[in-house]
Amino acid sequence: MSMRKTLAVTLLGGTFAFSSLTVSAYESELFSLKNRWEHTVTQAPKNEREDILNALADEANALAEQHSDSADVLVWKGIVLAALAREKGGLGALGNAKDARDALERAIEIDPTGNNGSAYVTLGALYDRVPGGLISFGDADTAEQMFQRALEIRPEGIDVNYYYATFLREEGATQAAREHAKRAVNGSARDSRKASDEALREDAASLLKNL
Repeated sequence: MSMRKTLAVTLLGGTFAFSSLTVSAYESELFSLKNRWEHTVTQAPKNEREDILNALADEANALAEQHSDSADVLVWKGIVLAALAREKGGLGALGNAKDARDALERAIEIDPTGNNGSAYVTLGALYDRVPGGLISFGDADTAEQMFQRALEIRPEGIDVNYYYATFLREEGATQAAREHAKRAVNGSARDSRKASDEALREDAASLLKNL
């Protein structure tokens, strides 16, 4: 093999190795972020959650800046920011909610399945729970559309059925809310989200008792 070809192969191999290391590092960071978010929302004391989620939001923002075309990263940025907005509550949560919405909508542009429906579930909850009139939230019709899209992708998901059930209850559709609460109770927890899915299953069982 000529010296030029040898150099080209060496450089090419180095490029692949660098790319592999970069992907591996990003996946490791995202995996850590997911696990710490799940631990926070299921096990952290209530009075500690906002501070932890603030730190996780900083990490998610930094990761999204580095990997702005990764749907998975953007979905998780949206999930973390939505959790932070929910924890803050009130007008102080609106900035986080808007940033969450923007990240989730961008993720859907990249991946129309929205990370197996997760982006649509989170968007549905945002449009359902954030006050309207300020940043285009509080839209029941849009919330309904988001939940329906998530159900098309993952009809037996615990999360989508639970959050849709709470939405339907608020809309006065008690029978439909009961049906989706039952689906949430009987749904299968995802291996990657087992703790949070099991927590939502318990919430769905409590909801069902009051419907």
